[in-house]
Amino acid sequence: MSQKKEVHSKVLIIGSGPAGYTAAIYAARAMLNPILVSGMEPGGQLTTTTDVENYPGFSDVIQGPWLMEEMRKQAEAVGTIFKNDMIKEVDFKKYPLELLGESGDKYTAETVIIATGAQARWLNLDSETKFRGFGVSACATCDGFFYKNKEVVVVGGGNAAVEEALFLTKFASKVTLIHRRDSLRAEKLLQQKILSHSKIKIIWNNKIKEIVGTENPKGVTSVILENTIDQSISKIDTHGIFIAIGHDPATKIFSNQIEMDKEGYIITKADSTKTNIKGVFAAGDVKDKTYRQAVTAAGMGCMAALEAEKFLSENN
Repeated sequence: MSQKKEVHSKVLIIGSGPAGYTAAIYAARAMLNPILVSGMEPGGQLTTTTDVENYPGFSDVIQGPWLMEEMRKQAEAVGTIFKNDMIKEVDFKKYPLELLGESGDKYTAETVIIATGAQARWLNLDSETKFRGFGVSACATCDGFFYKNKEVVVVGGGNAAVEEALFLTKFASKVTLIHRRDSLRAEKLLQQKILSHSKIKIIWNNKIKEIVGTENPKGVTSVILENTIDQSISKIDTHGIFIAIGHDPATKIFSNQIEMDKEGYIITKADSTKTNIKGVFAAGDVKDKTYRQAVTAAGMGCMAALEAEKFLSENN
């Protein structure tokens, strides 16, 4: 059995999306030799996003996984040390700050940048769990291709749901958007696109009550809907269901360690990535439920690294 190590760093970054990678680039350029623990999903949510059209500096559509790989290479080139591990426990009551990895390695750090991001939210139906990966997905860009010339359903009413529905029109013969309210929360430009799209139908004031499918071969065949106003039941045939009802921040390991809001997002000081714990900073979707963009996450990663550098120089 290999001996578990103790690893010390001036800057420890948890998470490897745009926030984590950008923090690493800035911290490494400041000669702070950051360690980045890449977690369960290296590259974050962008690795499941194929077409990225709004990241500054690219006039052509770029691929999310490619962008993340380039960020990683840049962070590595300037001196970031990568650890393929997952933090499972933290103790922010001690200083230096202490963290424990799934590998058994213990990390101590003078500053920590939390960039663990957020994960897709599910409907929590037994039938949804049963067919997850067999017709139920939370990522149109990952799985849309499998629904060429088939009918699909998207659940939600925000930007994510509308973007998924529009993306799926590239493959599906028909896309039905199901929303529990009577109006969308998505930005106006996206609303115009979806409302005028010939392949998209919107069913208002309805929620999914049950997902129906076959066992052999395993797959989805239809969804049962419940009207949110009069509770009437209806059924529509579909080959696939894409859940796009929001995200939950990946902050479970920080509970009772750091100040969060009631939804579990880390609270930071105004115009800052500083948390209520000395030397701990938070950047990206783990603290941002408003913008949730790669570019804002990257910007916060930069802020966190600069603030960590300032903290270290002041507390030398």
